[in-house]
Amino acid sequence: MSDVTVNEVPVVAKVVKEETPFRRFVSEFFASKIATGGLIVFGIIALLAILAPWITPQNPYDLAQLDIMDGRLEPGSVGGSGMTHWLGTDDQGRDMLSGIIYGLRISLTVGVGSAFIASLVGASLGLLAAYGGGRTDSVIMRLVDLQLSFPTILAALMILAFLGKGIGNVVIALVIVEWAYYARTVRGSALVERRREYIEAAQCLALPTRRILFRHLLPNCLPPLIVVGTIQVARAIALEATLSFLGLGVPITEPSLGLLIANGYEYMLSGKYWISFYPGIALLVTIVSINLMGDHLRDVLNPRLKK
Repeated sequence: MSDVTVNEVPVVAKVVKEETPFRRFVSEFFASKIATGGLIVFGIIALLAILAPWITPQNPYDLAQLDIMDGRLEPGSVGGSGMTHWLGTDDQGRDMLSGIIYGLRISLTVGVGSAFIASLVGASLGLLAAYGGGRTDSVIMRLVDLQLSFPTILAALMILAFLGKGIGNVVIALVIVEWAYYARTVRGSALVERRREYIEAAQCLALPTRRILFRHLLPNCLPPLIVVGTIQVARAIALEATLSFLGLGVPITEPSLGLLIANGYEYMLSGKYWISFYPGIALLVTIVSINLMGDHLRDVLNPRLKK
């Protein structure tokens, strides 16, 4: 009787990664080359702004480093100190490349900071209005309607005319004119989520109202809040640049992109375009990159907009 050899075939178990909501969000976001490009550009801009003190050839805020004799030099010119000004200088002898990178720090700080604080205030009031209902909802939403009825730039100008110049005052002004957008957005989402079973279960368990609002209701209102927050960051940066251009934003000793544009506005017709042109390009690229991310975030986080 002959031996029978049985060939054992090894079975390789394939490990399938569970598709979590976060992984699905990441894969859908990076599926868009335009949004990915916007994220990369914004990341580079943010990195330049963070590393400004170490990568710029000049501190444009240090008046001791400025030489009025180097004012309005053309791009690529060499100043009296031997420094090459690749983007030229402004009327005060400030290196434009250094000024733009430092200006990005102020613009991003004001834009992100004001949007974050406004989102906290607006989201809290929106949750309170949706959950409380009745008179609470009516009072908060009438304040929202009143706030949105004023032109944004006019309201910000009035606030800064009262508070004065300064980065902190600009942030306060932007928070006052922006919180209503977050409140209305969160209230609309919270009204839908409030009728869900998990909210009723939390109420039956006699959980504190604060816990229901911020541990159960708020996380389910985050997708539209993130989209609005991204767009409002770009809007805040543009509004800060407008206020600085009009002379009511940051002080002259700490110029932002808007103030750099204003410094060269009167020289545009005399051929010295670079004083306003390059800061304007930096401002445009920053706002466009944020808007590209925000538009795609809206498509990814809103199932109804998916094709």
